Amino acid sequence: MSVFQSQIVTANGQKIHTMMAGAEDAPVMLMLHGFPEYWHAWSSVAEQLINDFRLILPDQRGFNLSSKPDGVEAYHTKHLVADMIALMDQIAPGKPFILCGHDWGASVAYALAMRHATRVSHLIIANGVHPICFQKALYAGGAQTDGSQYMNVLSAKGSEERLSRDNFAPLLNMFEKFSAAPWLDEKVRDAYCTAWSKEGALPAMLNWYRGSPMVVPKSGTPAKALHITAQMEAKYRISMPHLLLWGMDDVALLPEARADLGRFCDRLEVQEFGNASHWILHEHPAAVAKAIAGFLSQN
Repeated sequence: MSVFQSQIVTANGQKIHTMMAGAEDAPVMLMLHGFPEYWHAWSSVAEQLINDFRLILPDQRGFNLSSKPDGVEAYHTKHLVADMIALMDQIAPGKPFILCGHDWGASVAYALAMRHATRVSHLIIANGVHPICFQKALYAGGAQTDGSQYMNVLSAKGSEERLSRDNFAPLLNMFEKFSAAPWLDEKVRDAYCTAWSKEGALPAMLNWYRGSPMVVPKSGTPAKALHITAQMEAKYRISMPHLLLWGMDDVALLPEARADLGRFCDRLEVQEFGNASHWILHEHPAAVAKAIAGFLSQN
């Protein structure tokens, strides 16, 4: 029997499917998934924290059971952030909350923390990147630029048709492309395929890439410097305590993508995990939960 309760919350004009667990009077923790996942991404970690926190695991717009508005513009960051703020205005009105993000969920979490700093008490990111640090690494060329070419592939016209072939085999292979994925058993595979099969889901999910402001130069493009100014440091500041959890075997996001992160943070702690990939939430949920609980107990 699931420890999570399912609810549809209308927020920012969208129907946001949300799974919740934990005592209603406990500190609130919002946990944001990335691509090509859904609320399930954080579930194994959340189960380890259920005794101490009120856990909120939404399907972000475009994914699984949440609304899937048409058009690329609907997936610009400002709308994704507005969804989550509107959701939390209903769940924890006026109260600060702990914010967690992985992959694309990390991108939304960073933007939310910058734009609504008074609402976020702590920021916890698992294998995700600050936008300025990431763009700098992409402009620099080399391994990170090469490793990010998949972003251009996913945003290309017709990628929906390619990824849905053979019951989503190419999309499932994305998990194993970036690492071995023993956690991806038949039950989990079926659950992902069910989520991706929802009407309009795959185009909506890919519109996250199509709507991204990130520029991914083609491999071999001459390096371009991105000078970080004082104004950029102020605009993209992370003022709350920030924990970055990093699986060192991630081949999609390399350590160079997080370089300079400390320049943007008032209080930054980085914990590195050996033998962990981009899918660290699935591979080491107990260790991730322990790191989160320890960080929160000290900050």
